[in-house]
Amino acid sequence: MIRVRFAPSPTGHLHVGGARTALFNFFFARANQGTFVLRVEDTDLARSTRESEQMVLDDLQWLGVEWDEGPDKPGDYGPYRQSERGEIYQQYAQRLLDNEKAYHCYCTDEELEQIRVDAQRRKVPPHYDGRCRNLSDSERQQRLDEGRKPTVRFRIPNRDYVLDDLVRGHVSFKQGMIGDFIILRSDGMPVYNFCVSIDDVLMKITHVIRAEEHLSNTLRQMMICEALEVNPPRYAHVSLILGEDRSKLSKRHGATSIGQYREQGYLPEAMVNYLSLLGWSSGSEEEVFDIERIIELFSLDRINKAAAVFDNDKLNWMNAHYIREADLQRITGLFLPYLKQADMVSHQIDLSQLQKEIDIIRGNCTVLADITEYYPIFLHQQPQLEDEGRAFLQLETSLPLLREVEKSVSEHDSIDSETWKQIAKQSGKLAKAKGKNLFMTLRVALTGKCRGPELDLLVPVLGKEQVLKRLQWAQSISANGN
Repeated sequence: MIRVRFAPSPTGHLHVGGARTALFNFFFARANQGTFVLRVEDTDLARSTRESEQMVLDDLQWLGVEWDEGPDKPGDYGPYRQSERGEIYQQYAQRLLDNEKAYHCYCTDEELEQIRVDAQRRKVPPHYDGRCRNLSDSERQQRLDEGRKPTVRFRIPNRDYVLDDLVRGHVSFKQGMIGDFIILRSDGMPVYNFCVSIDDVLMKITHVIRAEEHLSNTLRQMMICEALEVNPPRYAHVSLILGEDRSKLSKRHGATSIGQYREQGYLPEAMVNYLSLLGWSSGSEEEVFDIERIIELFSLDRINKAAAVFDNDKLNWMNAHYIREADLQRITGLFLPYLKQADMVSHQIDLSQLQKEIDIIRGNCTVLADITEYYPIFLHQQPQLEDEGRAFLQLETSLPLLREVEKSVSEHDSIDSETWKQIAKQSGKLAKAKGKNLFMTLRVALTGKCRGPELDLLVPVLGKEQVLKRLQWAQSISANGN
């Protein structure tokens, strides 16, 4: 039975890199009818909070990631917060001490700093020099009498290690790459690599899928598993996510957390689809997948070794696609908070009319927040004229065109899409306006903007009366030249 885990540190919103890791683990578990475990790594008590933990859980749920075991879903291998597993870590540290695979280290911070300085001077790696490895009982007692509080260090084996990584292939770790490392601090708190190793073993994790920046931790975790006489999980280290300048993705590239993208108005299905393609290939020309289709296609052998570049333009394209294709009732509900925040809708909403308006302008929205740019075309009898659009109302052909259109509209009881197309075409001929001068003049006259929804869709929703009022407003500007 395949068991994977996602183990976030609850120090804020979920980073897009962490989100991709969670998704890859979730896809792999579901594709193989396995178990997905959510484990909270909160031993950094100074930075970890339950509030941040809930933020991470909310972000995962928003993405559609469902876990089978976790803090809120008890299973057979809990607790699922590291802060609640202290006794377990102490027991296994003592086991390593009893088997002489770990030892107490009494070095002070000053002594450790001197070791580092000496190594730097000799131009060798600043490994711990092992001076406490083989202390006698009397030497240990002497240090305790001096008031020193010991850490617990792992006694590393002096040999090479080889990792058969499911993404990167054979990775060699040569003897001497690391020195004896701390597994328990002097206050008894366990360190990251020790906790992770114990948890992976006890929770029977079979596969660890994570970013390649954790590759340096893998050697330590393999050593701890070996010392406990258990097989480590299979590891799959996926490439980092880079910004468009090929540096590691960071805040200077813009939004980096799922919470930020959520607030800006990205849809969860767009984020899932886009993140799935950062370092993974479906093996086809397809780029748009729902989560069920990704799970159907997902396998570790399609994860790329090369770094993935976060392309905001592609994410925007994908999000715009999902906005256009979303169920109208759902997307209207998602747009509504942005309209309310901008005071563009009242409490007494004609939902049927709002859906018609949303359906027309959603095709111009890249993110949900864009709705506030286009919705004002429905709010005012006189559109808010953009400077860019004013020039089209001052063309030589504009006033004759607007008069012809007004005349034709007045002759109809109502205006549907086909009727509007015919009116625009015929009026253009009579006013000798064509191409951009024809269509942009009419767009600006009805919306005040040079960009927006298709007019043959907009006009029926505005209605005859509103269209006539706007044509008259545009004529006044065209005639007065201001």
